Parts: sequence; C-alpha cells; structure tokens
Amino acid sequence: MPADANSRRIATTRWSVVLAAGGSDTTQARVALATLCESYWYPVYAFIRRTGHSCDDARDLTQEFFARVLEKGYLRAVRPDRGRFRSFLLTSLRHFLANERDWRHAAKRGGGKPLLPLEFDDGERRYQFEPTDELTPERIYERRWASAVLETAMQRLEESLARAGRERLFKQLKPFVFDEQPGKYESLARELDMTEGALRVSVHRLRRQFGLLLREVIAETVDPENEVDDELHYLLDIVSRGSPSR
Repeated sequence: MPADANSRRIATTRWSVVLAAGGSDTTQARVALATLCESYWYPVYAFIRRTGHSCDDARDLTQEFFARVLEKGYLRAVRPDRGRFRSFLLTSLRHFLANERDWRHAAKRGGGKPLLPLEFDDGERRYQFEPTDELTPERIYERRWASAVLETAMQRLEESLARAGRERLFKQLKPFVFDEQPGKYESLARELDMTEGALRVSVHRLRRQFGLLLREVIAETVDPENEVDDELHYLLDIVSRGSPSR
C-alpha cells in the first residue's frame, strides 16, 4: 500500500474523526465509525454472551446495537471527555442492554437489519474457547478488546512485509514478536541461511515495527493523541495480568 493510501486509510478510521464531527452526519465520520465497529465487534459479542444471552440472541443484539451506534443520535451523545472508543462502546452497550425491551419491540417490527458483515460463526467458535472461570462480562470485554488491537497490529505488520516481498520471513519470525525463544535462534538462523547475529537484528527490527504499528492502531481509538501512551500501558496491563479495574 503506497504511503499516501496508508495515510488516507488511517485518517478515515480514527475515533478523533468521529468526535470532531460531533452530531453532524458527515460521510467521513460515518466511514470512520463503521470501520471501528467492524474491527471491534467481537468484544461486544463476547460481553453480550457472558451476560447470559443465547448465541442467537447475542447475534441479533449485536447487530441491533451497532445499527443504533451508527445512527446520528449516538454521535450526538458523545461527550468530549469520552476520549476512548473502547469506553464509548462499552458505555453505549450497557445502556443498550439496560433497554433490551426496546430491542425486542424493534425485532417484532422487523428491525435489527444487519448493517455490518460480521462473522458470527467464527465469533461463536472463539467464544467457546473463552475461559470457563468467573470472569465478569467487563473483564471478557477488556481482554477481547486487547486481543483485537494486537491482532490488528499484527495483520498490518504481515501486510507490510508481504508488500516488501518478505512474507516468508514474517511467518518464520512471527513467534518471536511476543516470545524471546532463546533456544531457537541458532537452528532458525541455519534454516534461513543467516548468521545468528543477523537473525537477532531482524527480530529486533520486526519488534520495533510491530511496536510502531501497535501505537498507530491505538491512536485510531483515542482522542486526543497524547492519551496513546496511557492506553498502550493499559492494554499491556490487560495482556500481562488480565483486565484491571479502571
């Protein structure tokens, strides 16, 4: 993807674009909000499932929830102090579920029409692998949010290396992004016909590139951008120790 195309993609997926639009119905804001919702729908689905709803009801509730989020009325409700898309989504979801009766009536009237192409079958398979302990819906939401952010950054890293003709190298080095794996450098270096030192440099560069992409992804979900560091630390906290209260 050319640099200018990449810049355009980022510009149209930022939460700041939605906040800047306020209650106005701009095409750019709608695209940004729809893109963010499509990227982070699974934490919402997992939250609804963990609150006790069946698979079928969770599918319908998730679609109806996002149908309402994408309406102008939700944008008008966004306050300047709600600078994180993560927080906005969870607060809106709680409000929506508290008024679930309205959804039931909408369903009877023929509402709840799908607006986003969500892979619910895959989502349900993922949910079945969720831990069976007593995690609250909020903790499940936070964990799945962190996973979605990391997965998005990893996908962009893979796409970047594929464009550079280094897809095979990415597949070989991907396990090293999160895990040092000290005993595997020597054998992998031989397999790639590299010196161990050159391999360590490649791993270091890959991790650095991933870190930059992770900041990029997070920057798209917070406003102002000076909150990126706080959100990054929060995400790493979730990954390392589970979802802390906040």
